[in-house]
Amino acid sequence: MKLVTYIDDSGRARAGALIAQGQSIVDLAGLDTTVNGAADGAFSSVLTMIEGGQPVLDRAYRLLETTHDDYLVARDGTVLLAPVQPVPQMRDCLCFEKHLVQAFAAARQVRASTADDPAAALAEMERTGELRVPATFYEQPIYYKANRFAVTGTDHDVTWPRYSQLMDFELEFGVYINSTCVDVPKARARDVIYGYTILNDFSARDAQTAEMGGQLGPAKGKDFDRANPMGPCLVTADEMPDPYDLTMIARVNGEEWGRGNSGTMHWSFEDVIAHISRSETLYPGEFLGSGTVGNGCGLEHMRFLKHGDTVELEVEGIGVLRNRVLAPHLVG
Repeated sequence: MKLVTYIDDSGRARAGALIAQGQSIVDLAGLDTTVNGAADGAFSSVLTMIEGGQPVLDRAYRLLETTHDDYLVARDGTVLLAPVQPVPQMRDCLCFEKHLVQAFAAARQVRASTADDPAAALAEMERTGELRVPATFYEQPIYYKANRFAVTGTDHDVTWPRYSQLMDFELEFGVYINSTCVDVPKARARDVIYGYTILNDFSARDAQTAEMGGQLGPAKGKDFDRANPMGPCLVTADEMPDPYDLTMIARVNGEEWGRGNSGTMHWSFEDVIAHISRSETLYPGEFLGSGTVGNGCGLEHMRFLKHGDTVELEVEGIGVLRNRVLAPHLVG
């Protein structure tokens, strides 16, 4: 099932199911009240659906088998939030080796460009091994905790922070946890995945490059309002039999900038879940991002966004996440 959070005519956020090739949304709470006379809140949000587990998802499938014309909302013109907004917790991981190799090479060029002698600075970084893929990446999954309150949905504008001039996107997807769990073995980790969505991890590259030397990971390079668009929907795990063979495409203003495949992940979601859940309880609705697929950001191509650009991230089987970037401080 493809689940969305949409805004109804009264301005309330509601849980819905996408049907008819994504052209219509079924109001699950309204339909459930009519069919079952239920008022238990199971469909009050996508998060409560996740918390309700398989019984609530099964109930949703049964609802879609009934006549539901009176509870249809046209997708066109309807505002979507992220599937879960905000998420209870949000971690973003580094799972794609190709992205890291290419991004670090580009980051060396960016940092060298600020030196008095860029060529000499670049040569020195090459000699010392600065800004290279850390050995830790090959030893265990690496992640940071992102700003869950910076989550937004598809077709929402993102205003770039005034302290940055290098605007970039990152093509990712990720998983929602379906239950309270701890010390999950890798062999069972797929069982705790509720579903998948697309993530655009917008990045202020100049701020990120400057702060990464502090050894605490990204801060203002990632943390600003609406920096984490997610969507357009949550695809439940039963409709994603193989998450490791998905074509992933990034477009800017309709032009393809990069393409990759989820099958190139060095660390799988099962690896990530097993690692993160060691002596740490995960809860329903928590989100774990994949990190950027190889070729999935402008930095890897030394191309950056400008005011008014529209970024479209497409992941096979999920859909297209679309956001426009506004940077009025860079105009004129």
